[in-house]
Amino acid sequence: MRNRILISKWLRLVVLVAMCLSASACSLTKHQQMPFAAPPLGSVPRELVPVTLPPYVINSPDVLVIDAFLPNPKAGGDPIPLPKQPITGQFFVRPDGTVGLGVYGSVQVAGLTIDQAREAVRQHLLRQLELVDENDLLITVDVVGYNSAVYYVIIDGAGFGEQTFRFPVTGREFVLDALSQQPINGIPPVGSKRHIWVARRHPGTATGSQILPVDWEAITQCGDGRTNYQILPGDRIYVKAQHIIATDNAIAKILAPVERIFGITLLGASTVNVIGNRNFQNQNFR
Repeated sequence: MRNRILISKWLRLVVLVAMCLSASACSLTKHQQMPFAAPPLGSVPRELVPVTLPPYVINSPDVLVIDAFLPNPKAGGDPIPLPKQPITGQFFVRPDGTVGLGVYGSVQVAGLTIDQAREAVRQHLLRQLELVDENDLLITVDVVGYNSAVYYVIIDGAGFGEQTFRFPVTGREFVLDALSQQPINGIPPVGSKRHIWVARRHPGTATGSQILPVDWEAITQCGDGRTNYQILPGDRIYVKAQHIIATDNAIAKILAPVERIFGITLLGASTVNVIGNRNFQNQNFR
């Protein structure tokens, strides 16, 4: 009898906590509801009206391909590799912003465009080889690993953490492209179609952050490109979890230890009852 009364009190407490959590979740839903008001046309690049990104600026940990040759004095002959050590192939940009050219030393390339990096490598090798005429050196520099210009996709786990995915920017990604990448493959099962936005990075000044709400259903079901924004370096695409799933998980976190206590209590009570019944039967048998 006492166990039943105790269990009844616990159940009342659990129901009260669940009702409080549901009420708080409803109030949060009202405050966090995001209107799908797209910024005015022309203010933000988006599908059908994208922009061309400025010249790429090299930084660590980009991967460059550098080829350096001497011209062949014979007309029509193949270029000649550098005398001390051939310079050809891929080169990683180090954390200090330099690339190592073997016996020819290092060149600072971080913060430079591809054309500026090509000229920096040319001038460095001209000094190392003691050449006067720039035409005496053939240089090609390009980027094969765009690792420093990235954007992020953050998936809310409905109360169980958040997953962050990092992707390189190639210049023609939109929100739909970003959420189609492996291993995201669209909106996760716990994700909310009505709570997706792009947070554009900013220096934290008084101007505040730029939040671009995404109308997922309009993009995918209606072909509306107004909120299918072009992804820029540093963007954060946030997919919030459904409120009902987050509330359910929050209640489950509270109920889990209570259920364990109830389980242990009931197991102990049933064990005591079984032992008591056996003793009673043994006494009657005697």
